[in-house]
Amino acid sequence: MNARWLLFILALLLSACDDKPESASGFAGLGDTANAYTQVTPGRTFSFPQDHGQHPGFRIEWWYITATLKDDKGEQFGVQWTLFRNAIRPGTQTGSGWNDGTMWLGHAAATSATGHYVAERYARGGVGQANVTTAPFSAWIDDWSMSSDSPTDDPLASIQLKAGGKDFRYHLNLTTAQPVVLQGNEGYSRKSSAGQASYYYSQPFFDAKGSVEMNGKTYQVTGHAWLDREWSSQLLTADQTGWDWFSLQLADGDRLMLYRIRHKNAAPYVTGNWISVDGTTRLLGADELSLVPLKTTTIGDRQVPTVWSVKVPGKHLDITTEALNPNAWMGMSIPYWEGPVRFNGSQNGVGYLEMTGY
Repeated sequence: MNARWLLFILALLLSACDDKPESASGFAGLGDTANAYTQVTPGRTFSFPQDHGQHPGFRIEWWYITATLKDDKGEQFGVQWTLFRNAIRPGTQTGSGWNDGTMWLGHAAATSATGHYVAERYARGGVGQANVTTAPFSAWIDDWSMSSDSPTDDPLASIQLKAGGKDFRYHLNLTTAQPVVLQGNEGYSRKSSAGQASYYYSQPFFDAKGSVEMNGKTYQVTGHAWLDREWSSQLLTADQTGWDWFSLQLADGDRLMLYRIRHKNAAPYVTGNWISVDGTTRLLGADELSLVPLKTTTIGDRQVPTVWSVKVPGKHLDITTEALNPNAWMGMSIPYWEGPVRFNGSQNGVGYLEMTGY
């Protein structure tokens, strides 16, 4: 649940040779109704590894990884890799050449305390430039890829991740022995009290190892990574203006996913998921957590909150998160903020924060 939604709007613009896109309503057009597409409803039974692949019929979908890393001197880094699938018309979306009804977009970034580098890619489906397959599992756009080399039945047990752009590149091996985690209510993740939702699962327990190159210097790094998978047809309501999304790795091994979706004229929609080190989860409602911005960073004409108070009283969590690089602005076709954070208080740790609509 993050700025990857924004990119689908750009995809619609690029697909103007097909159906003319509907006028935008709400934040980035994500409040537009999509009744002709498959709808998200409660009670879905997930099936793996099939659900690691595409879900034709739904309008929007992504494969998204963030990693929090450090080298042998303790210098911290973050990387992001995302592939987005956008159906440009309802119905069958597979085909050859320009008959294919899919647009693909990619985002990649690498961040340190002193640098932030980003790149984006675009592709039309049906021409071999981008795709997602399940046997074997591989997601790619051009030479950016997230591909399984697992010898087990779980393709996520071992993943090779690579991407790059001007002045940066990375290549990481991600491994885990734990199953994926369903977000929300058994994978049904609500985004508003009116019922907008996505199907959403994560793999928050990757160990990461590899290299990050930034501005001509290569660093050997280790750390942790987090995979998010979501698909939907309509995410937001017309009056939702943006969101703030956290994925946090606590020092004791637990994980925490939180987000608040802001409204024009109402209180934000807030929820989260406490993920214990053994993979069990507890869904958190708005009355069980607190997300409060404490300090902003001026980026152009925007005031972006880069220091936050995060509290989950029922879990005795009271922390302050701070951006590793407050200027981690994703200044691409549709801009947003995303980068690694570190935190202290009742627990220490690291994570990722994404903010849109500022």
